[in-house]
Amino acid sequence: MEGDVVSDLVRQLVVRIFPVVNRGGGGGGGGGEKNSSSNVASSNGSSGQPLRKGSCAAAAVVSESIVDRAHRYAMRIIGSRISPSLANDEGAMAEAIKRQLVQENRSSDALTFADLHRRLSLQSGPGSLENRWSLLYLLRAISDDQRRERAETRGTAFPYTSTLSAPAVRGGLPALPENVSRSNNFFSLGEQQTPAAAAAAAAGELRSQQHSQAIEPSSGVLILSKDDGDVRAAAVAEYVEIHQTETEVTEMALVRDIVYACQGIDGKYVKFNKDADGFLIEETFRVPRATRTLVRRLCEVGWLFQRVKNHISESLEDGPLEAIGTVGQAFCAALQEELSDYYRLMAVLEGQVHNPVPFMLTSDGMKSTGSYLSLRRLSVWLAEPLVRMRLMAVLVDDCKTLRGGAMAGAIHMHAQHGDPLVRTFLRRLLRQVCSPLFEMVRRWVLEGEVDDYYGEFFVVAQAVKAELLWREGYQLQTAMLPSFIPEPLAQRILRTGKSINFLRVCCSDQGWAQSAADAVAAAGASASGGSLGYGETEALEALVVEAAGRIDKHLIQIMYNRYRFRDHCLAIKRYLLLGQGDFIQYLMDLVGPELVMPANTLSSFKLSGTLESAVRASNAQYDDSDVLDRLRVRMMPHSDGDRGWDVFSLDYSVRDPLTTLFTEEVMGKYLKIFNFLWRLKRVEHALSATWQTMKPNCAIARLSLNEGGGGQSQLTVVLRRCQTLRNEMNHFVTNLQYYIMFEVLEYSWANFLEEMEEAHDLDELIAAHDKYLGSILEKALLGERSQLLCKTLFALFDLILRFRGLADRLYENAREVQARSDIALREKAKRDAPKARDGQRRLSTAHLSGDFLGSMGEEMDGLAVEYSSLLEGFIAQLPAQQHVDLKFLSFRLDFSEFYTQQHMGMSTSHLRILRNPLKNTRPSWEKKCG
Repeated sequence: MEGDVVSDLVRQLVVRIFPVVNRGGGGGGGGGEKNSSSNVASSNGSSGQPLRKGSCAAAAVVSESIVDRAHRYAMRIIGSRISPSLANDEGAMAEAIKRQLVQENRSSDALTFADLHRRLSLQSGPGSLENRWSLLYLLRAISDDQRRERAETRGTAFPYTSTLSAPAVRGGLPALPENVSRSNNFFSLGEQQTPAAAAAAAAGELRSQQHSQAIEPSSGVLILSKDDGDVRAAAVAEYVEIHQTETEVTEMALVRDIVYACQGIDGKYVKFNKDADGFLIEETFRVPRATRTLVRRLCEVGWLFQRVKNHISESLEDGPLEAIGTVGQAFCAALQEELSDYYRLMAVLEGQVHNPVPFMLTSDGMKSTGSYLSLRRLSVWLAEPLVRMRLMAVLVDDCKTLRGGAMAGAIHMHAQHGDPLVRTFLRRLLRQVCSPLFEMVRRWVLEGEVDDYYGEFFVVAQAVKAELLWREGYQLQTAMLPSFIPEPLAQRILRTGKSINFLRVCCSDQGWAQSAADAVAAAGASASGGSLGYGETEALEALVVEAAGRIDKHLIQIMYNRYRFRDHCLAIKRYLLLGQGDFIQYLMDLVGPELVMPANTLSSFKLSGTLESAVRASNAQYDDSDVLDRLRVRMMPHSDGDRGWDVFSLDYSVRDPLTTLFTEEVMGKYLKIFNFLWRLKRVEHALSATWQTMKPNCAIARLSLNEGGGGQSQLTVVLRRCQTLRNEMNHFVTNLQYYIMFEVLEYSWANFLEEMEEAHDLDELIAAHDKYLGSILEKALLGERSQLLCKTLFALFDLILRFRGLADRLYENAREVQARSDIALREKAKRDAPKARDGQRRLSTAHLSGDFLGSMGEEMDGLAVEYSSLLEGFIAQLPAQQHVDLKFLSFRLDFSEFYTQQHMGMSTSHLRILRNPLKNTRPSWEKKCG
């Protein structure tokens, strides 16, 4: 047989190394006997005297015993699975040899060795040396051995056999067994022994080896160290015997039941215990505690397998699909695929249980069969599946109540692990779980479709009107946003799909399809092939960026070119924000007489005709007809006592898709600004009309100088005071109007144009427009933080309108006095009237004029004091406002700090004295009459 052939070859090799004396004295044995005798003599260290024949016979027997021991030891080494302890590295071995030569101060030999090794390495082809590393190792070993011998002998002659014993003692082969009668080695012939007999034989051999080692002299043919493998073999045999006596269940049966338990099936000895919630060996069987613990630890895989399998069956078979969604289905499919790999492993293990692998030879040379799988080997097989099954069980517990993107995000958080095995497993799982989610993202970004039947996507669609589609139609559901998609990227994904739907629904445009195709081509093959998945966040971001940039650019062009967003903003600025000055002036002149009437008596149709007349009378007639058709008169809700000025306003009509930007809230802000500007314009118009009524002032002053009467002198003082107060009010209104029209409206408009040019998407355009309106409201004192200041301002406007009525009454009376005086002078020239009658008429006229001027003076004093108080309070509140531009308004209104000083250091009574009130001033002729 093959074992016998190998044994014979090894024995012949040993005989050549250790010559044996032929005890039969046959031919050819003399030489061996001679050599053996010389070796023994040398080993005993004799002084060269001849040995006796008995000594030679004993040496021959000893030499044959050494050959047998060496033969058995060599066969044991050949039959073992000892792996080399040195790495097969030719370069490292050559470097070690050169380093050793250099340390021995043999640099020239090191260079020579390097050259020879280089030449040896360059040889190739037939006849070249292949295993050069082994040659270098052999040379180095021989060199080290000779160096140690020289160090120990220090010049003394050393026996021939010492070259074999020295390396063996210093790290070579272990000692050969002494008992030559042992016949149960790996390749020995004979019957197979029982474990108990093997243990007894190993113990006996151990004792014989210890005895022979104790009596064997130190100077022999071959002295080797103790073989620790025999001790281990004896210990193992003894453990096997003890283990078999303590258990009544074989290891093979336990292994078979564990394989069943790993598949969730009860075995003969290992069954599922509901109380312990795990697979256990029944207590009726006598099994060591350590074995029970090991079995329970191995059966943990089966317990975890049941949890994962139950989740899959409950989700896919028993539960409704709405409860788990497509992401949940993908998760279950990924788990099922992992369980398929687990099933294949179980099939392999079960095959090894029922079909043992032949692994050893019996004493008669036949291959014996036994259970390859042991509990220890099974623990090694199940180590990695146990880790994967634990991970799947943890994911199942965490994801029971999660759906969609929330489930993918939870699994992603578990993937942030330092173990490469865990990280690789979870990423492979996430690749399948996130597949439906990434498909939803791709369809939303490229087609604008929400392919979400079970509410798993982080973009939620709502049914709204067309004008609210952009602002309220689609929202970001942060609860379904996976943690591996950043929120800025999610916002861009949301806006891209909204842009497609806005173009399709509100603009009736299909040009976005070409933009989406161009984006896919620019993003790369991964996006076009639909292979986006987990771990490709950069590819997803590249696709979203390309699609968003192109589709948003197309949408902005549609809004600017087809729907003329800039033109409509300019039209609103010109007509609602009173930027078209000549049109506003004509309109106020035309509608002024109508607006003084009660609000319930006004006619919208008549006012609309007046509006068209103002358009035709101004440069507004040259505007686009589409813009003029959108300009309309709007009457606000009114109550009892309201006048036309309180309810009149202009409106600008916008249509889809511009209603997305000009919403009802936005148009309400425009209406608020228009009412404020219209009121300011009305005050400015009232002061201008007051100036026109002051033209007779020159004639009245000339009349007062000619007659020199006291009443006429008092009228001149009142008129001068009225003109002074009008100039003070005009200063305030003019500076306020300049601030509103230029520093607020024009500056905000210029900034809005710049931001309009820089807008890349509709959200940025809406934000720029809202910022434009917000800036106007804040700077024009119409914001939430300027309510008190705005009330003060409106009170000043009301005082100015009251002053306008007071001035009209004053100048009407002055013109009446002038008319009466002119008539009296003409009548005096025509006839001579009696002096008594003429003096009586003049006294009556003066008396009536004095009463009127006195009451007018009192009203004007009260109005002036109230106006000064409100104006000083208004100017004092301006520096406290947060907006910096209001500080410039304060500087314009009070550049000389006149009002500030009055507000801080003077009282109201002192102010009245300085203003020289007129109510206590009475003409001298009236005092005489009194």
